[in-house]
Amino acid sequence: MTEKDERFVGIDVSKQTLQVCVLPDSVQRCFDNSPSGQLELRQYLASVGPQLVVLEPTGGYELEPLCALWQSAIPVAVVNPRQIRDFGRALGKLAKTDLLDAELIARYAQTVRPPVRPIPDEESQQLQALVVRRRQLVETRATEQARKHLAKGRVRASIESLIAYLSAQMDELDDELQKLVESHPALHKNDEILQSVQGVGEVTSAMMIALLPELGTLNRKQISALVGVAPLNRDSGRKQGKRQVWGGRAAVRAGLYMATLAATRFYEHRSSYLQALRQRGKPFKVAMVACMRKLLGVLNAMLRDGRPYNPQLQT
Repeated sequence: MTEKDERFVGIDVSKQTLQVCVLPDSVQRCFDNSPSGQLELRQYLASVGPQLVVLEPTGGYELEPLCALWQSAIPVAVVNPRQIRDFGRALGKLAKTDLLDAELIARYAQTVRPPVRPIPDEESQQLQALVVRRRQLVETRATEQARKHLAKGRVRASIESLIAYLSAQMDELDDELQKLVESHPALHKNDEILQSVQGVGEVTSAMMIALLPELGTLNRKQISALVGVAPLNRDSGRKQGKRQVWGGRAAVRAGLYMATLAATRFYEHRSSYLQALRQRGKPFKVAMVACMRKLLGVLNAMLRDGRPYNPQLQT
């Protein structure tokens, strides 16, 4: 197939519809976001034979069409909406409609060609949903705890009752998470490997398995950039700016931070590494990000090789 014969598809997903654009012919089609509409979409794309299909995550409405395409062996990639928006700004595309969004996504697919990655199985999707829900409860509880300090009387009692309820809900979710992990052989194996590191507990392990499925499949630099702990250069001409971390997966970073903080207390070599960076004048946050990157690389290698943590092999 020559380059001009290649077909690239962008899908703008909403609760009701799937707006499709096929390049280079700019063909537009619209399907219902329903089982029958997803079947029509699969049949249509099978006749098109696209080189790549790209869509954005839209709060879960993309999951069913995504799985339908994957089951039909159609190459599909899910791309962060921010990247699509930045791409559109670079092209001067500021207007927004379903038709324009689908065309922009298709043009992104044609130009950038993001990598196709496997779609998580049903158990992994359930685990991800539970982890995301738990994080929502944690954030809501933190908000209520902040309000409690200034509340009085009946309002304070209401807040305390809600905090107790949220805590109970989190305990139930923790039990569900553990049961789901233990019932799935692949998830259970990865969970045991990750928890062999002191500092990585049940919740952190489940979070990394659910929200970072690429762990163990990428190299050290790629996984660091994906999480957002890889320092990026900020140089221009003779100016050499400070390198900064940016982007990535905030939820994974938060869990990795707590695991790293605990690991520096459990393992002398990790504590020594942190202290050595501090003695060289590195601010605490900078030193911690370096330790997070180092631990992430270890976890990545552990899952890649299928082996538990061995502190004697670490420096």
